[in-house]
This record gives sequence, structure tokens and C-alpha cells, in this order.
Amino acid sequence: MIDPVFLDTPLYRCEALETELGCAVSVKLETANPIRSFKARGTEVIASLLAGDGSRAVVCASAGNLGQALAWSGRSRGLDVTVVASRFAPATKLDRIRAFGARLELVDGDFDLARQRAAAIARYDGIRLVEDSLDIETCEGAATIGLELVDTVPSFDAVLIALGGGAMATGIGHVLKALAPGVEVICVQPLGAPAMTHSWHRRSVVTTDSTDTIADGVAGRFPIPAVLDDLLLVADDAVLVREASIIAGMRLLLDHAGLVVEPSAALGVAAVLEDRDRFAGRHVVTIVCGGNVDMDAYHRWVGTAPIPRS
Repeated sequence: MIDPVFLDTPLYRCEALETELGCAVSVKLETANPIRSFKARGTEVIASLLAGDGSRAVVCASAGNLGQALAWSGRSRGLDVTVVASRFAPATKLDRIRAFGARLELVDGDFDLARQRAAAIARYDGIRLVEDSLDIETCEGAATIGLELVDTVPSFDAVLIALGGGAMATGIGHVLKALAPGVEVICVQPLGAPAMTHSWHRRSVVTTDSTDTIADGVAGRFPIPAVLDDLLLVADDAVLVREASIIAGMRLLLDHAGLVVEPSAALGVAAVLEDRDRFAGRHVVTIVCGGNVDMDAYHRWVGTAPIPRS
């Protein structure tokens, strides 16, 4: 169901990063595709099923990357796609949603308000609502990353996964627990958007009143209970990282890997920076999950970023 352009993404040891991080690092690069993120792995499955059932329209809420992915997948299958997003989302992401032919509706609030509006549109129009992480297809799409990891990496000790709604963490996590159970599955979230991490540690849903992070792609406030239940089955740990570490991770990926990434994609590197002793001498895989970033903001962030030292 998934267009091959989104599959078999690059995976390689990045020795230049290893000197800075003190451990062996492999990068799984999910930005080398038409939407610059992993999200289309899931939307390809959804759009294929909808088109096969004769559906003509679909709606989702998005922080930016899911909307691009659904717009891309829906366009190639003749689906009318509506994306609801915050008007405060990065303009780059919003522009690309429009460019892929979706109808974009903006709300004066955050992602969770956009999710409420998307649900209302689905009810009123009688069309499919795509809910990232809750809809199993989004998790199954992300799980193909895990299949590629176990097929191609000779051995690794841990995988670092950006944690937002949970699709990528649960999808990859289930594959690793089934096929490489010795690998530690570590989810990483910003300190300024900690709802899912707090929920994982408490084993029950914890919500927050607001978020405060540059990593907009993972900045949710209301974890989905069913997704948390799934995450509790497959995640070995969930950690929080500071904004300074995220920015430093972005700069390291630029300076030592030649990669321009959005903040969410640097969470894995940030986790190593904040706990070098934990990863010393180990082989870790970090999922570089997205590269849709406002370049003006990017230059402000990485221009003066110090690299934390333990």
C-alpha cells in the first residue's frame, strides 16, 4: 500500500557524531522523501483503504507533517482532504499542505483545539476522521520503520524515538519487542510538552494546560488513553529533554551529519547529550523523523547553540 518513495529510507553509522556523543550512532533518515517526514508511511495505508472502499473525502488535525502526508496520499488517490491546524503552526508546513492540494482550515489555538474542530467537521460532513496514533494504520505505517531497522542493522542496543501522540513509538516498539526484544526502546519528549511522558511514568493519562517548546510536532496536551495503553506495552523508558539540548542536537546534526532537521527530529540526539553516561559504549539508533522547519527560526536556533558537556 505504501509508495516505495517512502520506504527503505537511509540508515547509516554516523561516525562524525560519535566523537561528540560518546557512543556509536546510527541515523535512520526519514526526511529524504516528498513530504520530509515519516508520516506518509501511515497516510499511504489510510488513503489506500479509503480509496478502495469508495470514500471521497477525509479530514485530520495536524501540527503540520500529518497534514502534508495526508494531502500527498489523498491527492494521488482522488480524495478530497481537509486539514485543520493551528494558525501558529510553522508557515512552511502550512504552505506545503496547501501546495499538495488540501483544504486548510486554521484555528486560533493549539493542536488539541484543531483536533476538536476536525472531529466536528467529520461528524457534520459524515467523512472519515484520521486521528494520528489512535488510528491503527498510522501506527502500522510507522512500524515499517522498525521492520527496516531489524532487517538492516547488524546489532544495536537502543533506539531513540521522538514521542508525541505515540504512533511512531508504538509502531516501532511493537516490531522491536517481537523481533529484537533485547533492544531498549526509549521515547523522548521535550520538557515543555511532557504529557505523554508523565502519563507513561504514572501509568495513567496526565494532561497539561499548555505546552512550551519549539518541537511543535510533538507538542500535545491530551494523551489518548488507548495509545498510552499500547505504549506501556512496548516502551522501556520515556525521558524529557531541555530546549537547549534540542537546539544543540539540531546543530550537531547540521555540523556533523549535514542534516537540516526540525526540532522533533533532534530529540534522540538531545537525549544522549543529557545522559552521556547511560549511552557510553553502546550502539544507538536515532530516528530523524522530520525536516520541515522554518528556516529563519532554524538559523536563530542553531546559530549560537552551545553543545552541553557532561
